[in-house]
Amino acid sequence: MQNTLLEIHNLHTYFKTDEGIAKAVNGVDLKVPKGETLGLVGESGCGKSVTALSIMRLVPDPPGKIMGGEIIFEGCNLLRLSEPEMRRIRGNTVSMIFQEPMTALNPVYRIGAQMAEVIQLHQNVGPKEALNRALDMLSKVGIPDPKQRLREYPHQISGGMRQRVLIAMALSSHPKMVIADEPTTALDVTIQAQILDLMNALTAELQTSNLLITHDLGVVFEMAQ
Repeated sequence: MQNTLLEIHNLHTYFKTDEGIAKAVNGVDLKVPKGETLGLVGESGCGKSVTALSIMRLVPDPPGKIMGGEIIFEGCNLLRLSEPEMRRIRGNTVSMIFQEPMTALNPVYRIGAQMAEVIQLHQNVGPKEALNRALDMLSKVGIPDPKQRLREYPHQISGGMRQRVLIAMALSSHPKMVIADEPTTALDVTIQAQILDLMNALTAELQTSNLLITHDLGVVFEMAQ
């Protein structure tokens, strides 16, 4: 379909354990249309995050392995790409907002250094330009006093701000698709509403597609088509 950005056909991702094979993802099919948000819903441990990691080709091997299926992004099967080819897509064309903002950010590096590294890696710009773009993205996601935040460490800012930093990092290369894995986990209801509003606004502005992973039907109601 011309209007479909991502299609998954019959995806199987298994893990070898001491007790045998764990079939974490066992025959998943889904489609993400261009410019829309698809909600992937399920209880803890049902394979939502493993589906996302499979799309990004980040399943730890061993013990995990993608055993079969197709992941078609813009007509290209991601499972057939070499690792260098996949690196050009990962974070550049398809970005991921990871589940835990405290563990997704490196505690020993300043926010600015982490954001600049991502921007330099994917946009081929110098350190100064990367910091300027990081500053611009922090402003875009509504972080107050973004210059000061660039100099701070993750533990110096709140959970809601850390989540905004992750969103800013994911969107800094203007990807065509964002995979958001439980983007509002561990946030209070007020901050959760702000994060959802922010993601909706940025999706509309940047025309990205989203795969939203959650177990919260309220979040799906707010976000997904």
